[in-house]
Formats: sequence, C-alpha cells, structure tokens
Amino acid sequence: MKVQRSLLVTGGAGFIGVNFVHYWLKQHSEDNVVVLDALTYAGNKASLKSISDSPNFKFVHGDICDTELVEKLIKEYAITTLVHFAAESHVDRSITGPDAFIETNIIGTYSLLKACKKVWVDEPKQQGIEPLAHRFHHVSTDEVYGSLAPNDPPFKESNPYEPNSPYSASKAASDHLVRAYYHTYGLQVTTSNCSNNYGPYHFPEKLIPLIITNILNDKPLPIYGDGQQIRDWLYVEDHARGIELVLDKGVVGENYNIGGHNEWANIDIVKHVCGLMNQAFADNSELSSIYPLAKSVAEGKAESLITFVTDRAGHDRRYAIDAHKTNKELGYQPEESFESGIEKTVLWYLSNPSWWQSILNGSYRD
Repeated sequence: MKVQRSLLVTGGAGFIGVNFVHYWLKQHSEDNVVVLDALTYAGNKASLKSISDSPNFKFVHGDICDTELVEKLIKEYAITTLVHFAAESHVDRSITGPDAFIETNIIGTYSLLKACKKVWVDEPKQQGIEPLAHRFHHVSTDEVYGSLAPNDPPFKESNPYEPNSPYSASKAASDHLVRAYYHTYGLQVTTSNCSNNYGPYHFPEKLIPLIITNILNDKPLPIYGDGQQIRDWLYVEDHARGIELVLDKGVVGENYNIGGHNEWANIDIVKHVCGLMNQAFADNSELSSIYPLAKSVAEGKAESLITFVTDRAGHDRRYAIDAHKTNKELGYQPEESFESGIEKTVLWYLSNPSWWQSILNGSYRD
C-alpha cells in the first residue's frame, strides 16, 4: 500500500519545477502537492493552469527567503517532502547581476533548511517526539563541477567542485549547505546534480527555446564563439523520473547525478533544430499562416539565421554527467534520446504559441 505524501515544491512555476509537478500528479494522484513560487521573471503561473483545479494541488505566491512562510506551509499542509527547484539559473544574468543569485540560491536555500530543521527536527525533539523520516531534496546542476576538456571522463559525484560562474558558485554553496545540515543536524536530505534540461515550458531565453522562437519570428540565431561548447542534454521528464527514484530509493545524505547520456555541441543542436523546423513547415502548410513572420523556415532555410557572436565570459567548454551510480543503485535510465526528446520539444512549441508569445510580449506578468 502506497503511503500518501505531501510535497512542497519550491520554484514549481519554473521550467523544471512545473514539469516535475505535472509528472508527479500524473504518477501519484493520491499525493498532495503545494507549489511555492515567487513568480520572478522566469516563473509562469500559466504553466500550472491545467492542474489548478485539482483538489490535490495548491499554489502559494511567496519567497523561499521568507522562513516564517515556509514554516507555516510545512505545518499547515503537513509537508513530508520538500523538493527544492527554486533558483536563479541563467548564467548570462549571473555575470551581469550576481546579487539575485546569491540571494535566491544561497540565502534562499539556507532559509528552507532552517525552516525544515525547526519544524521537522527541533520542535519534535523539544516535545520528546522522535522526528519522522521527512525528506529535503535539493536539485542542483552539473555546472558545480566546472569544465571538462574534450577527452576528460564525465563528472562523477566524487568530482571536486570547481564552479566558474557566479551562478555555478551559488549552486555549489547551496549544495554544501544541504550537506552540512545533514551531517550537523541530522536533517534527512538528498541532492541531485543534473545535466542541461530541455522540453516543454522552457523559458525562451535558454538556448533551445530561444532558437525555436527566434526561427518562428525570423530573428538571428546567436551562437557564442565557435559553437563547439558541449553539453549533456536531459529531457525534462526524464529528470522528473530520476528525482522520483531518488525520493523513493535514494540513500539519505547521498548525491546522485542525473544525466541524459546525450553530449551535443551547441552548433550541432542549433542545426538539428533548424532541420526539424524546416521539415515541420514542409509537412504542414498551415504553419506558414499560423507563423507569418517565419519566412526563412517557410522556405526551408532556417540555418540562414545562424549568427556567431562574441563568446561569453567564463564560458565552460564541456559538461558531461556520469550517471552510473544513479543507474546502478536506483535503476535510472533516461527514456528519451536527444533525437526523440527534441522532436517532442519542437512540436510542443509549435502547438503552444500562446504560452511562449505571452512571455515574449510580457503579458504573462499581468
């Protein structure tokens, strides 16, 4: 018999968080899910519209740095599991404005840990009650490990942390705080470090949705440097499935790498997406009327929009995840290849123009 859980999902209106919430409620319809999101620029409540009327779902507009609010939610909804996605995550923004990354990724994580420790550990002990087996799961990134040379083996959980941007440094700090709260206070924690995610509801400033939406608006496709930066790409629902396994089978205090086994250079991704978009327009004549600005792709020439731009500061050359531990201990395997996942992603953006157009014109904030 399955035990009903009550989840608090931070950042559940953001890209990875919202996909996790949709996945979780589909797989665990008996569980309750509370989303806490500050709805900063990358949070979009419209992404949760299809489940907003579910009796098992609750949305709370609030800041993870508000420790009292987090304590209140944990108590009010009898939270048994906290899944922490909330983060500032765009590397370019961290270079030009690192303050928000320090505040959200470090101070915010500390605030959540402090609230969970108080409600789950301190207060039961004060009452002479043995603390229950709650779980704080922290979602992190492979960028904390730094950069790989072309022939280096992929990152393992044992790799030293060598962050190279304010973003990755702030995530590394949050990982260390989570570890410290386990070893010092006995808070029941797990951490997962994932490779680059892609899929539905991805904010259009990131590479893949930026390329898709720019093609549809006949705008240049900017490629940093020579475009040979390599990333390991993970379909977002495969990531949700990996977190599910960590929550169900993961050992408290452990870190787990979740990767997609899909290393692609940026320029090759862009060219592949261009090819998929060209084919989509060739197969469906109605797309040209739906997207009248998409003149290059309508002519089968999406690649003509590729434009090389100056490389960004501190641009890591390669990331790759070794998910052997997660595969062996938890039985994790991604279900999507990059080819299958990217085709689903392109079709989703073509089928959901109102979602991404509202972001581009700013109306999603209304």
